[in-house]
Amino acid sequence: MQRIRTEGEKIRRFIVENLEAHPRDIARVGASHFRVSRQAINQQLRNLAREGAIETRGKTSARTYRLAPLAEWTRPYLIATGLSEDVVWRDLAPFFAQARENVRRIWQYAVTEMVNNVIDHSDGTAFTVSLHKTAASTRLSIDDDGVGIFRKIQAALGLLDERHSVLELAKGKLTTDPSRHSGEGIFFTSRSFDAFEILSGGVYFSHAFGEKEDWILERSDASNGTAVFMRLDNHTPRRLTAIFEEYTSGEDFGFTRTVVPVKLASYGDDNLVSRSQARRLLTRVDRFRVVVLDFQAVAFIGQAFADEIFRVFVAEFPGVELMPVNTEAAVAQMISRVTAG
Repeated sequence: MQRIRTEGEKIRRFIVENLEAHPRDIARVGASHFRVSRQAINQQLRNLAREGAIETRGKTSARTYRLAPLAEWTRPYLIATGLSEDVVWRDLAPFFAQARENVRRIWQYAVTEMVNNVIDHSDGTAFTVSLHKTAASTRLSIDDDGVGIFRKIQAALGLLDERHSVLELAKGKLTTDPSRHSGEGIFFTSRSFDAFEILSGGVYFSHAFGEKEDWILERSDASNGTAVFMRLDNHTPRRLTAIFEEYTSGEDFGFTRTVVPVKLASYGDDNLVSRSQARRLLTRVDRFRVVVLDFQAVAFIGQAFADEIFRVFVAEFPGVELMPVNTEAAVAQMISRVTAG
């Protein structure tokens, strides 16, 4: 009896985790995965529907399934009231009361960091927090009416293009108010979630956990303010401390390691060939001890670009270790050429 109950729990978990990708054929996919009959999968589908975890539409062969919203919540906040980030978290905490400790810690860290950024940096008057929870995951958004995060970074650092702000944000240790902030919040938050997105002005930035590339896309219909979107599996084994440990070292656990997506130094079909592009890529990385240069999706680099990074920068900052990863053959060959020379 215990074995049957355990198998049923595994099937239910599989359904919840895969339903969004297979709304029409989850019974077939589940039966194939567990090597059981479709009737066994359909029984668990009926149980989940009866419990309110999933919803059904249509009949027989045309039937589709989707995850039911277990909780939906939205609330606006006025910044002018002297609001603090812990007040917002206390409003959200009940939705995570039954979550695992590691999941609750990730959400508490993210909410307090992102709300604090809005209060201290957005120059806005209000923001809205929205939550959508299903049996599989929880999504949360924070949308403010401020000047826009990428525009603010552009102005603070004197960048020529709003898109350059995304590259700086991806590196970490970036803040427009260094006397009050370390610039670590967005970096560690983005790496803690299954999906983390920022929409501001005409630029959209996305980072997915486990993916090797950060995406930067231009939008023709620029939006005001900043909208941050976060999604996390309700049962993830991920630990916030493990994320910190990946990028910190020493007795003080300093933020000493970063990963820089090299692709963000180019736009569209531009090739990475110039020293100015290399300098843009290397801005502020001398603040770290180890800099992982991720060449994912970079098929070619020019001699001047490579020379500026792997010869000029290395000579100027010998205490910074550069680690190129995910290099295609042509990229690796160019790096070897300038380092050997």
